[in-house]
Amino acid sequence: MDEAMDRTLDAVGPRLKRLRLHRDVTLADLAKETGISTSTLSRLEAGLRRPTLEQLLPLARAHGVTLDELVDAPPTGDPRVNLRPIPCGDGAVVLPLTRRPGGIQAYKFVIPDGSDDAEPDLRTHEGYDWVYVLNGTLRLVLGEHDLTLRPGEAAEFDTRTPHWFGATSAGPVEFLSLIGKQGERAHVRATPRRVPSG
Repeated sequence: MDEAMDRTLDAVGPRLKRLRLHRDVTLADLAKETGISTSTLSRLEAGLRRPTLEQLLPLARAHGVTLDELVDAPPTGDPRVNLRPIPCGDGAVVLPLTRRPGGIQAYKFVIPDGSDDAEPDLRTHEGYDWVYVLNGTLRLVLGEHDLTLRPGEAAEFDTRTPHWFGATSAGPVEFLSLIGKQGERAHVRATPRRVPSG
């Protein structure tokens, strides 16, 4: 067991270097992105230092991979589902949660700190969206409405209405989004059904 762990940890350094070079990012840029010093990043990539969980988490986030992918962990769970985060240009990450064609599609969004006075770039498209905030504060601009949603709050709307999502200066936000074709809505049951007695 210890030998297997040693081999896994020894392989992380070269993998970190490949990921960084693939993204065409310098050690200095990665240091700014992760808060890990350039000298530490260099030692990690060279295999002169073993990574800690506190280092692996921001590195996985920066490279847009899961921790399992970063350390090349053996696959677990359903082998048909391999959910890979999709990094966006603004630092946001989208994680597809469904892989079936058609029907309602589920996504998890993680958006970094925002600016409260950010000018929203409103978009429209066919479909229907249901949003549920997991952590942080979500700013949702929906037509003429500028809404703030907190953990446990949800919104649903026709995506032909001009809309925009963003984080606030309060910090990053994580939310789930269920997107369906026009007229296809997520059905949420507010109270359990009563079973007739007898």
